Amino acid sequence: MADFGRGIKAGAAVATGYLVVAVILELTGLSYQFPVITAAGLGIQLELTYPSIVILSIWSYMFRGIVFGAIFAALYSFLPRTTSVRKGVVLSAFLWIVALVEVIYATPGWPWHDSGHSYAATYYGSTVCLSSVGLALVNIIFTLAFGALVGSVWNRLRAKELREARKGNAALLLGFALGIWMWVSGVVVFFMNVVVRGFPVIEQPGPFWWYSILFVSVVFLGLPGWILALAAWRKIRRGEPGLKLGVAGGVLMALTGIMLLPGVLAIIGGVLSGRKPADESGTAEIEQ
Repeated sequence: MADFGRGIKAGAAVATGYLVVAVILELTGLSYQFPVITAAGLGIQLELTYPSIVILSIWSYMFRGIVFGAIFAALYSFLPRTTSVRKGVVLSAFLWIVALVEVIYATPGWPWHDSGHSYAATYYGSTVCLSSVGLALVNIIFTLAFGALVGSVWNRLRAKELREARKGNAALLLGFALGIWMWVSGVVVFFMNVVVRGFPVIEQPGPFWWYSILFVSVVFLGLPGWILALAAWRKIRRGEPGLKLGVAGGVLMALTGIMLLPGVLAIIGGVLSGRKPADESGTAEIEQ
């Protein structure tokens, strides 16, 4: 199994560092002088006006670090490059692309439907900014730096003993764990709209109507996909490959757009499960 504890600690530590920088920018007023760095680079602008917004902002930073660290641990042995820092850069680039695909799929017309700069926040890839080449470059630089820092902190944390497990086990585990969390969130929004508005979707003009439909698809496609991913993981736990179930479940979750990341992880886990078990001791190495 993957060393999830080590990865989560590394991701949370780096997210805390980013949060501290955001607080400094906010308190000094620099966040308003350099909004490009704040919005495109650090993920979100930290609002200190209302307690509820402060808590939400802090949670956004920390959740991003936790998710990134968990994915880093789950895929560590399969990420290209030889050092942890380079593996972190590769993963951050991959997650930024996944975030970009999710945002474009969920909001047709983005980022050109706005009159100004358009920032789309994701919980695992910072923000995605394509309003200009400059914004995109700043966003990518800060995103890659996040991955490099996670890899660096990973090296400094103590590895724990890991047992041999079939490949794909950790990716599928993380896939259905994130999947059920996102499915529950979608269901809550779905029923809130039924109770409050008497209609299951969010009434939004323009390209946002597609996002409303995706919330409904989460309810009806997300759960079957999650069940298939869970079944695939159980097969892997028994030492059997979970290729078909993992890929099928991952595709169903990915089709909702909102559950794209869990779907991608389930597909990766299903594909990797077709390989023979291997010792994951490589995660315990301390690279230079």
